[in-house]
Amino acid sequence: MIDLLVAGGGPAGLATAIHAARAGLRVVVAEPRPGPIDKACGEGLMPGGAAALRELGVQLTGQPLRGIRYLDDRRQAEARFHGPPGLGVRRTDLHTALAHRAERLGVPVLPVRVDGVRQAGDRVHAAGLEARYLAAADGLHSPIRRALGLDRPVHGTPRRHGLRRHFAVAPWSDCVEVHWSERAEAYVTPLTPALVGVAVLTAGRGSFEQHLAAFPVLAERLRGAAAGPVRGAGPMRQRARTRVAGRVLLVGDAAGYVDALTGEGLSLSVSGAAALVACVRADRPEAYERAWRRATRRHRALTQALLWTRQRSVLAPYVVPAASRLPLLFTGLVNGLS
Repeated sequence: MIDLLVAGGGPAGLATAIHAARAGLRVVVAEPRPGPIDKACGEGLMPGGAAALRELGVQLTGQPLRGIRYLDDRRQAEARFHGPPGLGVRRTDLHTALAHRAERLGVPVLPVRVDGVRQAGDRVHAAGLEARYLAAADGLHSPIRRALGLDRPVHGTPRRHGLRRHFAVAPWSDCVEVHWSERAEAYVTPLTPALVGVAVLTAGRGSFEQHLAAFPVLAERLRGAAAGPVRGAGPMRQRARTRVAGRVLLVGDAAGYVDALTGEGLSLSVSGAAALVACVRADRPEAYERAWRRATRRHRALTQALLWTRQRSVLAPYVVPAASRLPLLFTGLVNGLS
């Protein structure tokens, strides 16, 4: 019998499968879409995430990221990573590298969709397959999470979305730049020696070009260099009542998502995958909720605090000035997340 069936062959699902295969479990991935799959994504790996992927044997190439730089129209603050760099890498390249590693470990990826889950005793039935456990890695708007009644309503916060586009310009920094305007942030991530990715996060309506215009210095630098389509995602805030329902465990964005403000989505998917596989291997699915909370606690707290500040018009203009005036604190917070 399959030990672990992974529903979803994106980065979270493939990282889960790789962890499981390395732990000696029989694992199968169900993913109906041919890869690599491109999505709206900041495409930056913090140092911890890059290191975790290297430990899994995932071979990545990209642009080294040495820190985080915050900018508004008057000030900037820069925090350098204390240890090894992070990595700017296109999502399609990351997906390809994860898929190759899973293939080398002998993980089957079946072109089937998990659109119904039935649990009976010590096993799970889905997509015509039978497994001891199922990992739901089916994304931000997880159909499995919804079908199991695990969605938790989101109240009282603006619905933020992300838009991403590539630009064929040489990176001008070895940092991820976070440009702040009154209602949005624009993240610039170096990806290759001749390409950057720009992701805009906002609760406002409008096209990518309209949102980019709120950052005139950045917009001028990127003028005429667009390379590829605009991709969108959201709303980003997603909540789950719990990460465990019997023998089904949620991982990656399906497990719940606060916001992309701190750029930790990919790194958290890898750490969540490790926690999930440890609980499956120990045959203790009930331990996964606590393990997930422990693995993500610091990130969730800092992201929620920063998002709370961003959503208050009186406080938001002071984020960059505060980071500029308190460089040691800013550097400590950045390295605490990395």
